[in-house]
Amino acid sequence: MREMVKICCSLLILSLLSGQLSANPGLKVRITQKGLEYAKEVGLEILKQNMEKERFPDLTGHEKFGLGNVKYNISRIHVTAVELPSASISLQPGSGIKLVIGNASLTIDMNWNIRTWMFKDSGRGTVHISKVFVTAIFSTPLDNTGPTSISLTSCQTASGDIDIKLNRKTGFLHNFFIKYLKKPIHRSLVTNSCPNIRAGIQLIDEDLRSLNAAMQIDDLAEVDYSLSSLPAVFQPFIDLDLKGVVFPVGNYTDSPFVAASSTIPDQSDSMLYLAFSEYFFQTSSFAYYTAGAFNMTLAEETCSYFNINTEIFGSIIPEVAKYSVTAYPVMLKLMATEIPLISLQQDSFTVEIQGSMEVVASLPDSTTQSLFTLNIAANSSISLNIFDQKLMGSLCLNRVQFSLAHSNVGSFEVLLLENILSYILQTEVIPSANAKLSKGLPLPNLANVTLTRPHITIVELFFAEIPKSLFAVKHKTQLRKKNAKVVCNCSLTPTYLVPYKM
Repeated sequence: MREMVKICCSLLILSLLSGQLSANPGLKVRITQKGLEYAKEVGLEILKQNMEKERFPDLTGHEKFGLGNVKYNISRIHVTAVELPSASISLQPGSGIKLVIGNASLTIDMNWNIRTWMFKDSGRGTVHISKVFVTAIFSTPLDNTGPTSISLTSCQTASGDIDIKLNRKTGFLHNFFIKYLKKPIHRSLVTNSCPNIRAGIQLIDEDLRSLNAAMQIDDLAEVDYSLSSLPAVFQPFIDLDLKGVVFPVGNYTDSPFVAASSTIPDQSDSMLYLAFSEYFFQTSSFAYYTAGAFNMTLAEETCSYFNINTEIFGSIIPEVAKYSVTAYPVMLKLMATEIPLISLQQDSFTVEIQGSMEVVASLPDSTTQSLFTLNIAANSSISLNIFDQKLMGSLCLNRVQFSLAHSNVGSFEVLLLENILSYILQTEVIPSANAKLSKGLPLPNLANVTLTRPHITIVELFFAEIPKSLFAVKHKTQLRKKNAKVVCNCSLTPTYLVPYKM
């Protein structure tokens, strides 16, 4: 019972947050009824497997019999079969999730012994319990004084028929014992079911508290997926707003960007919807810019395809040839001069990078001499994919423009350099960036489940029209007043199970 409740509740709450929650999210999560149904089916299978493995405590007591008592002891209780023909899970708007297990049955083997003042006997028995009904409603209350918690607001258990067989033994005393043995079995079933559910919910709280902490992406950045507002429960789905903020490791400097409000399109074909806003990617850009991730140095020994030296530049730029008759190694120092600008439009995810490239000669006396500095304006496209619970990107350089910012060798025509510099960017810088992007950005840990069969698109949404889609990233500008969404449909697979066949 605990495992099934754990999966269902974990889908309801992705993280815990202390204090007041109000900011617009960087990431929206929607769990549909289809996702809950899948969790129910997987959870029921886990429940059956765990019950058949579980060992139950002994039952010891006595019942009045005539002028005396019948003392009994039931030990080595073991469930041999579980049938769950009817179960449902539904969303209760404004409250939480309702789980109903109906007409369940269990077959139990056990050892028994009885003793009276004049008689004792023992043996092996079989108990068949049928028409078991469990109804549980759990919710996620939040206030401003403490952390989020999962609350069991209602739980009821009822069992119908109990049939007991004692090693084919018959007789007045055995029949009497069977009659009274039903009482402690029924009492144990009814008494323990709801506390077990409550204990399972407490385990969920313990597991989910770790999500309140920031998740490290790499050595440079972390991401915060804690809740930014209360979970919203509707009839067909649950919506959760997560902060979705990326920041430099150990540096919680406020981002210059502000998240705009957004909604996920009304769609229920998939189990899970993830809506990454443009704000999420903007904070990523800011975090890595702050951490210096866009700065790099290319030297003669690090270039893969050719050696860069003053001779190469001198063959193109006469001013460099005049400055350096001897061929000296050259370093290219690249850096972003502004926070890279993220832009999401229909089927397009682009990044505008404003930067500089300083060309520095390494002299024989181990000193360096700056030759010239260029301004760079680059436009790149990013394609997205989800693999191994990570959001991964691949960068493609669309166009690049160079202009002379400063020169110690005299003025020259930058156009002469564009081909070789573009080639260096394509063969050295872009592959290096893609190697970093391929490490991926971890997605929220959704209760030990993985996303399968993801499909990502980018759509641009005007306020007057919201097309149906599955995975969204929004874009908002004051001039154009639009939303853009990256759309992906995802199924769920528990990491500890073989993928469930639907």
